[in-house]
This record gives sequence, structure tokens and C-alpha cells, in this order.
Amino acid sequence: MDWRDEGVLLSMRPHGESAAIIEVLTAAHGRHAGVVRGGASRKMAATLQPGTQLQLEWRARLDDHIGTFTVEPLRSRAHLLGDRLALAGLMSICALLRAALPEREPHPALWSETLPLLDALGVDGWTSAYLRWELRLLEELGFGLDLTACAVTGVTEGLAYVSPKSGRAVSAKGAGDWADRLLPLPPGLAGTEGLSAGALEQGLRLTGFFLDRGLRPILNDRPLPEARARLVDLLARKQA
Repeated sequence: MDWRDEGVLLSMRPHGESAAIIEVLTAAHGRHAGVVRGGASRKMAATLQPGTQLQLEWRARLDDHIGTFTVEPLRSRAHLLGDRLALAGLMSICALLRAALPEREPHPALWSETLPLLDALGVDGWTSAYLRWELRLLEELGFGLDLTACAVTGVTEGLAYVSPKSGRAVSAKGAGDWADRLLPLPPGLAGTEGLSAGALEQGLRLTGFFLDRGLRPILNDRPLPEARARLVDLLARKQA
């Protein structure tokens, strides 16, 4: 069995004396693991960094074997090492993809939206793009939010809350006496413009709630990856 594909490195861990096991998000083969011979060497250290874009060739005797990767670097994202916040964003993306996606299940739409986000890290407005990427991840996992119209009245304007049960938007008028039981919907979240610091904080609480609820069974009741919590903490400290 063998295939060639493009991928982004999500994680690397040493394997034996000199090899490494890597996990990648690929265009056509989803999240996939494999062994890189010599991957733990100093020579390969710069290539096998989270976020590096790779040309991959995977080979195995049988399809269900872990197999081996031959890798060629296509794009380094080492420049993010000098930007603490952008690096935290990169690590959160990699950690969430590892935690959320089933192995070897293609997600071509998510792949197409993840690459531009990785390229945008460190550029003005990337934090808003990151938040909207989390919304897209929820949708890809089957936990998508419906922010198009009020679940109570059907109106499309004045949406101010999200139901924690249904994930549907609710207007201020439709919320009525139930407002304190709903999650705030940040203004502008459903758009494309940059979000204020307050809206970003609200939005991350919103997506965090639904990611946590959706992924807890998959994560055996463990919380979301620590890398995401570090990103949220850094953003909160930056705002303060």
C-alpha cells in the first residue's frame, strides 16, 4: 500500500533510537500517522516542527499498518517561533485537529480552510479568523451552530444569544426571561470583519463550550487540549 499527498505536521514523538512517529493532517487522507526513519535526528529537527507543510509518501504492507513516511518540506512556519501569541494559535490548531478528527477520515473542506489560517497567523486579524475556524471545526464534527435566525421568533436581526441545548441563535426579544440561561452571541461573529477584543473573548467562550461538550466523549471525559487553554489565557492577558 502506498500513496502521495500533501500534509501539515501536527505532532512528532521519538520512536526507538532514531526514528519518529508523526501525525499529519493531509488533503485526501485526513489525520494520518506514520514512522519517519531518522526523524529524531538533528538533521530532521527543523523539518518535523508543528505547522510545517510537507510532501508525503506513505508506504505499508497492509492498509491497517502504521506504515512509514518519506517527507519533503514545502513550507516552514518557523517564523512563528518569534511571536508568542501566533505560536500559541498554531499549537492550538494542531492540538484540536489531533483531538477532534478521527484517523484516516478525509476532511477536504476543513483542510482547505486550515491552510489559509496557518498562513495568516501573526498577521493583523488572525485571531478573528481563528475563532471562525473553530466554528468551522464544530460544523465539520457535526456540532455546527445555527446563527442565521432566531430559534424562537424566526427573525434574522437582533440576534444576541445562543441556546446551549440546540446551538441555535436567539434574539434579545425572543430570549425574554430565559436570557440568563443562554450564551452571549458576540456581535459580528457570523460576518467576516475583525472582531473587538471583547467579542473575541465571548466567541472563544462560546466555541469552547460546544467543543468541550462535543469532544468530551471522544476524549474520555478529559477537557479540551491544554494548548487551546494557553491561547485563550494569552489573549485574555493581552486584553487586560
